[in-house]
Amino acid sequence: MAYGNAFVALADPTRRTVFERLRHGPRAVGDVAEGLAVSRPAVSQHLKVLKDARLVTVYRDGRHQFYAIDTNGLSAIRDYLDSFWGEALQAFKTYAEKDQPKRNARRKRARR
Repeated sequence: MAYGNAFVALADPTRRTVFERLRHGPRAVGDVAEGLAVSRPAVSQHLKVLKDARLVTVYRDGRHQFYAIDTNGLSAIRDYLDSFWGEALQAFKTYAEKDQPKRNARRKRARR
């Protein structure tokens, strides 16, 4: 259940905002924190939680640390959510096919 910690991590609105700021590519902590109502150390803590949940990766370039979305972690969430589509569509198809004779009978009666 690789996605479980990810959902917990993203449940916090500030953390979601931090995560969303990485959508367009890697950013330094200062860039991520800019304009947020929380301190830079708080943003670092949020990034740590996201990293522990495997939603972001971190790398160094000189003195700076850059954070980026971890595509493997994001893929685990997507796979989990996508698994519902197949089941939901199959259930809908089963329901629609089961109900089809009833609808046809109603249409015939309505035409008379």
